[in-house]
Amino acid sequence: MNTFTIPARLARPALVSETHAEAKRRTIQLYREWYRAAPEMISLYSLNYSPQYVRHLLRQRFEANRHVTDLRAINVLLLKSRQEYQETVNAWKLPDQVMGILLKPKEASQQKTFLEKFYTGRDEEAIRPAASGVV
Repeated sequence: MNTFTIPARLARPALVSETHAEAKRRTIQLYREWYRAAPEMISLYSLNYSPQYVRHLLRQRFEANRHVTDLRAINVLLLKSRQEYQETVNAWKLPDQVMGILLKPKEASQQKTFLEKFYTGRDEEAIRPAASGVV
């Protein structure tokens, strides 16, 4: 798309949804922007993924917050997602950040109790790096 970025092209004022209907509309609009940006993200960060897979991971991120009903929490999630979108599409992130944080699929593992962690001899969550870039 662009060989250089224009930061103002994605700038939006911080909006606050007053109703759930407005929040839903804003969420769908933001999801569509992420969805359309998948091919651009792949070319910007030289990712070895198909646009369909990136879109699938983005969908999982949105679906993970489907249960949130508090309007203030929804507004915060929308604000953070908008910020992530702008930083990602403007190439302000490192490839490790995109690979490790944004595109890493969430694991559906059950939480281990203290004793289960103790018996295995290590705390996996404590030794796992946040953005390793390893696929």
